[in-house]
Amino acid sequence: MTRPYASLVGWGHYAPGPPVTNDDLAQYVDTTDEWIRSRSGIERRHFVSEEQATSDLCVEAGRMALDRAGITGADVDLVLVATSTPDYLTPPTSSQVQDRLGCTRAGAMTLMVGCTGFVYGLVTADQFIQTGAYETILLVGAEVLSKNIDFQDRTTCVLFGDGAGAVVLRATDRPCGLRSFELGSDGSQADVLISPCPGTRNPVSQEAIDNRTHFLRMEGRAVFRFATQTMCESLERVMTKAGAGVEDIDLFIPHQANARIIEYAADQFGLPPEKVVMNVADYGNTSAGTIPIALSEVLESGRARAGDTLALVSFGAGLTWATCLFDLGPLAIEPGAGREAGRGATPETVIDDRGVVEGLIA
Repeated sequence: MTRPYASLVGWGHYAPGPPVTNDDLAQYVDTTDEWIRSRSGIERRHFVSEEQATSDLCVEAGRMALDRAGITGADVDLVLVATSTPDYLTPPTSSQVQDRLGCTRAGAMTLMVGCTGFVYGLVTADQFIQTGAYETILLVGAEVLSKNIDFQDRTTCVLFGDGAGAVVLRATDRPCGLRSFELGSDGSQADVLISPCPGTRNPVSQEAIDNRTHFLRMEGRAVFRFATQTMCESLERVMTKAGAGVEDIDLFIPHQANARIIEYAADQFGLPPEKVVMNVADYGNTSAGTIPIALSEVLESGRARAGDTLALVSFGAGLTWATCLFDLGPLAIEPGAGREAGRGATPETVIDDRGVVEGLIA
């Protein structure tokens, strides 16, 4: 019996509030628009309101993904949330998202792998579907970094933003989903990108607050070196595993941390601009949210089409990296899917000749 494949059938993304421009930041941070753009390519980012938390962003993006797939939370078997900025250390953010989206029969799990979280989650979801354990999985990548950065550290605070992206993966017998992947970690460089407090190593204390160690710390040059080397080497290995070449990649969707890193990697592989997805100018680095937000945008616009091969490449805290080649199947639930006992009827979705969802038929 052939194993099922994981087809991406729903997507959505959410960025809170109006954009915060570089000029806006310069009003209370010692920086300039030119300084930020020249070093990162970032022009604006989004910050949550005081009342918002990570689960709120997850719910918004997750609801969009469910709606796009034409299903409800009751159809979901498993909720995966990739984030390093949870609402609380416990309970897990994934359980709050599961409850608020009405995923009443789903398990829920949070993955804390920094900026690589979404790709780690995609690999995890694909394995659950391939084994037949689950049929429908909601995967969300989200961060609220504005509450975890030091606005007195101008080299770091200007780089990050808040946002969430989500996808629905569904079992199908049509070949698609992960073609090959690599998950990696180099814990010897843990101090390069770290939030020292709170945790069991450094619990919350007045000393930690006075020393501002409860904020994210990053050695930018070390991360840059790690990223440029790791992204290229990992993608080479993943393509070799798949027996694929650069010419087989339809879209290159890297972690959106820095425009210069993305441009370097694209240049190394000779990828033309039309194959490179880059939206870091609009969102900044949203960590686990960057790849799903970019993925949602290209799916929504029709830039990504059914049958395309996507190269997803990420790097981040740990230091970790995660790379995969993912083949898009039909961008909709196939007629008749999800009609088993105990599940609601699923509406058919029309796909045009570019593989873009047109709308739902009642």
